[in-house]
Amino acid sequence: MINLIHLAPALLLIPVCYTYLIYPFTLILLSKNKGNNTLNYDRAELPMLSIIMAAHNEELVIRKKLDSIFSSEYPKNKIELLVGTDCCNDSTDDIIASYKVEHPEIQHIVFKERSGKVRIVNQLVKKANNEILVLTDANVLFSKETLFHLVKHFKNKEIGLVDSHMKNYGLSETGISLPEQSYISLEVQLKNAEGKQFGSMMGPFGGCFAIRKKLFCEVPTNYLVDDFHISMNVLRQKAQCIHEHKALVFEDVSNLLSAEFKRKVRISTGNFQNLAHFKSMLLRTNKVAFVFMSHKVLRWLSPFFLLASLITAYYFKAHSSLNLFILIGFVMVISLVLIDLMLMKVKLHLRLLRYLTHFTSMNLALFVGFFKYLKGSSNGIWNRTERLQNGSPQ
Repeated sequence: MINLIHLAPALLLIPVCYTYLIYPFTLILLSKNKGNNTLNYDRAELPMLSIIMAAHNEELVIRKKLDSIFSSEYPKNKIELLVGTDCCNDSTDDIIASYKVEHPEIQHIVFKERSGKVRIVNQLVKKANNEILVLTDANVLFSKETLFHLVKHFKNKEIGLVDSHMKNYGLSETGISLPEQSYISLEVQLKNAEGKQFGSMMGPFGGCFAIRKKLFCEVPTNYLVDDFHISMNVLRQKAQCIHEHKALVFEDVSNLLSAEFKRKVRISTGNFQNLAHFKSMLLRTNKVAFVFMSHKVLRWLSPFFLLASLITAYYFKAHSSLNLFILIGFVMVISLVLIDLMLMKVKLHLRLLRYLTHFTSMNLALFVGFFKYLKGSSNGIWNRTERLQNGSPQ
């Protein structure tokens, strides 16, 4: 008779396989032929909207961002733009001031002391005059149709938040950007499926999403992942969160493993802040709890499942050939990641190895982020990740 404790290494891998493979691919398959919300505004009846944007030292992209807003096919007389600049020491403020000459709809609020995105967004939302808000980042560029496809869904009173469809540009074979883009692409498909199947998409793309102002809840100023906090409060108020595939936006992508790792550590720290804040929502027997656990919580806990599986596989390797196989698998993955890191130093790039490195880096960032969360959060202020700011979407 098999001792169940000797099966621990394999059992501990089940939640990891479920959250990364079984749940996403099953849900994407089930929702493939399912429609999205169909109660939409037509172009003649679009509502007024307020665009909210915080910016810190964005001189490399702010012109492109403003151009993408004002070249939108959304009626210009229905757009209010509120920009809060966070103690910039470059030419960002001057560039915005020059645009304001031709676009008086811009409200430019200058924050003289470093405040952080969360504080600025909280304050700008209070100043917004319209019920529909579009929260966006300075380095995220709109297509001409982005605003229409985000806002059209709000004719349906059950819709509280609509996410955009982010596409990366500036991809390169030489770094981490291709695996990151592949991961984001799968996330986009999964969020789209969650919205169609349950109306409970888990976390929008923070660079651009739309929300009803009355459902916006202030984010604690020390929180590092504001978009997830905002969307969970929408779900807690029993409104729907969905994804819109046609609302295309474009973001440059970091290609440096070290820079991307630091960004993911910050995000991971914020994930555990949100888990602590919204843990009570897991106790309910509803679709939100199911999606939250399946998509987010198990993924955030995956590094601990993996570490526990590795340790138990080592201790029980003599009791089962399966455990020995699992242990060998861990050793092989770690070895391949180390080989990839060495190959990167001599400018050799193998895509399969890079995907293993990306997955390992992502889980290591979650592990580090958990202990940063336990130490206590920062003031919520961070500097943006250096990206390929001189590129352009195709």
